[in-house]
Amino acid sequence: MVKGKTQIVADAPRDPQDVGYTLPVILAVAVHLAIIIFSLVNWPSHSVEPDSSSIVQATFVSTETFTDQAQQVTEQQAAMNSATEPVEEPQVSAPEVAEPEPEPEPQQDNQAQQQAAEEAARQAAQAEAEALAEAQAAAEADAQRRAVEAERQAQEQAAQAQAREAEAEAQRQREAEAQRAREQAEAEAEAQREAEAQRAKEQAEAEAKREAEAAAEREREAQEQREAEAEAERQREAEAAKAREEAAAQARREAEAEAQREREAAAEREREAEAQRQREAEAERQRKAAAEAAEAAMQRQLAGEAEAAANAQQAQQAANSFINIVRRAVEQAWLIPPGASNSLNATIQIRLGPSGELLAASVATSSGDSAFDRSAIQAVEQAAPFSELRDLPADQQRNLRQINLRFTPGDVR
Repeated sequence: MVKGKTQIVADAPRDPQDVGYTLPVILAVAVHLAIIIFSLVNWPSHSVEPDSSSIVQATFVSTETFTDQAQQVTEQQAAMNSATEPVEEPQVSAPEVAEPEPEPEPQQDNQAQQQAAEEAARQAAQAEAEALAEAQAAAEADAQRRAVEAERQAQEQAAQAQAREAEAEAQRQREAEAQRAREQAEAEAEAQREAEAQRAKEQAEAEAKREAEAAAEREREAQEQREAEAEAERQREAEAAKAREEAAAQARREAEAEAQREREAAAEREREAEAQRQREAEAERQRKAAAEAAEAAMQRQLAGEAEAAANAQQAQQAANSFINIVRRAVEQAWLIPPGASNSLNATIQIRLGPSGELLAASVATSSGDSAFDRSAIQAVEQAAPFSELRDLPADQQRNLRQINLRFTPGDVR
């Protein structure tokens, strides 16, 4: 509070409305100018000019501090007192040149004029002292007014600061209350979401349980049916398995023979390329390093292409062989329902395990005849498992573990 008050008092001289010293200063300057002009007038028949340098001393009123003003007023009063004292006339001796005696009347006029000038100077000094006293009183009154105003402004600023602090505290309390309300609402919403999620989870678990029980029942019925038909189909399955093994062995032999031919062809190309490089190196020795690098790159590219072609062809052959095995096995296991139309067709999607076991068989495209669709699924189930899948590389196994089979009377594709 005290520091704020000190700052306001220090800034008071810079107030644009602070004009307390302007009028007294103007009056003092005007008085000094009048005295100087009056003293410079040439009076008629003025034989001896007295020393007027000490009659009046012009001093401007300072607006710095009250102490300086008081000191200046004291100096002005001392100057005026010294100016009002009688001034001795200088002794002027008569010139030795013979002149007519001066008349007494002009001398008396000069003395009267001198006395009038001194009286005017004394009155001007007295007026200036009165003006300075009035200026000092006005300055003191103005300083007192500014002090009161500064105290009032300091009190108002303190009250405003206290009001702002109270408003800020109230705002903080309102924000804290709003934050608590938001947190409580969020907590309630979160609890409601968790409860709904729990109910949905329980409902989904119950639905999954019912579906699992239904699937288990269907699986049990299908298992009973497969066991009833297993005895009649066992012999045919053994023959079909033997045929599949022979076909797979034949396919492997053909793939190996093809790979051997590809390797021999690649070796032959390599030998020809080497001979060509040697002939070119003999003919162009200056480009030997570049030619050898190019030939080496060509060799690697040819070998890579040959190996990639061999691998791709071998993979395609193995995939085709496995699909043919699956198709023939399903054809042998399929019992077409009596009276099935030749225009019927259904697509069955099967998923196999890593060892060729059947994981699932579903109708991807129905024929519109449920008996026809069931016979297709039963054919896949009877033909499984397809153990030849284990003989394929791992990447090919992943590509062949899901197959779509299209069933039409007399054909499986």
